[in-house]
Amino acid sequence: MEEGAADTPEETLLKQHRREKKDLQAKIQSMKNAVPKNDKKRRKQMTEEIAKMEADLNQKHDEALRQLKATTDTKVEQVMNGVEVMKVEVGEEEEEEEVKQPRVTKAQKRRDKKAAQERERESRIAEAEVQNLQGVRHQEGLKLAQKLSQRGLQIKEISTDGHCMYRAVQDQLARRCKPELSVKDLRCRTAAHMRSHADDFLPFLSNADTGDVYTADEFEKYCSDVEHTAAWGGQLELQAMTKVLQLPIDIIQADSPTIKIGEDIGGDAITLVYMRHAYGLGEHYNSVEQLKEPPNAHTT
Repeated sequence: MEEGAADTPEETLLKQHRREKKDLQAKIQSMKNAVPKNDKKRRKQMTEEIAKMEADLNQKHDEALRQLKATTDTKVEQVMNGVEVMKVEVGEEEEEEEVKQPRVTKAQKRRDKKAAQERERESRIAEAEVQNLQGVRHQEGLKLAQKLSQRGLQIKEISTDGHCMYRAVQDQLARRCKPELSVKDLRCRTAAHMRSHADDFLPFLSNADTGDVYTADEFEKYCSDVEHTAAWGGQLELQAMTKVLQLPIDIIQADSPTIKIGEDIGGDAITLVYMRHAYGLGEHYNSVEQLKEPPNAHTT
């Protein structure tokens, strides 16, 4: 049998810990879904409860790993003591063969190092999650929920795949029963409008290294990325889309006034949410939908 084919006690314990963390995250997600986003008091209580649950689980896992390591160290010491006894009994002539360091020692060091790295990684993840719930991301979500609720709206989550702005616009168009446009359609039409109205966009694009306004080749590369890649979109692309769709676009932000693009066009504006701290990758666009009433909102 190949050495290492079976899980070591440490590996088995870490697998158990990962399962427990996964179960806890599922429970946390269920708790989040059960509390309305605009219920500040309940969400604050939920945040505190989640932080305690995660801290308790981390403490439990650390204690289990400490106990396992203590047990393992004792066993290694017993093995080493046994080897020393054998060394005396067999005599000097067989010493080199009999007193070889057990192979478990180096393997155990590797496993201990791996276990420590895994504990540190999981601790950082849990810490980041607590900080997110209590820090800028959580505060940004509360401010946006308040602004949106005044309009009778709430956030509609959009996937974070580089196409979020286009997917959010696509979602808004679908809610208006407009002719269906794919993300590829939106990107192609946006790039085409920018190419045909280069003078409206070139002054706002410059080379990051030199600070000079884009050359014709650099501008074409920019438009090609808009059309063919998952390049992140911003206000220039939104400006182009207002012309393509002949609809204004409102961008709601947590700490700044709503940005209105294409106001001169008229019509019922598409509404997007811009989030600066939503995800680990940074900036992100979401769509909106009608605010759903909390369960039992009308009961007395």
